[in-house]
Amino acid sequence: MLSQRINELRLTNGWSQVQLAKKLNVTKQTVSNWENDNIQPSIDMLVRLAKAFNVTTDYLLGLENIPRLNVDGLPLNVVSHLSQLIDDFRWK
Repeated sequence: MLSQRINELRLTNGWSQVQLAKKLNVTKQTVSNWENDNIQPSIDMLVRLAKAFNVTTDYLLGLENIPRLNVDGLPLNVVSHLSQLIDDFRWK
């Protein structure tokens, strides 16, 4: 499940393996190995992946099926604006 989620989220964000690797300060080969289920990211890297994709570690691991946005550190007015945008998309 983890390998599929990494690949799916990377593609959804429009990132190449090289771009994701640069964001995480790893090699493209490392990202490829994660996506091909050859190796597993460390716990620290799992957290970094979740932050890069703005999802929870539970979502990455397949323990929940609904991705959640991480709004930590954003001002309340920005969180409110994002909430309104999400509602607009839901009702269209």
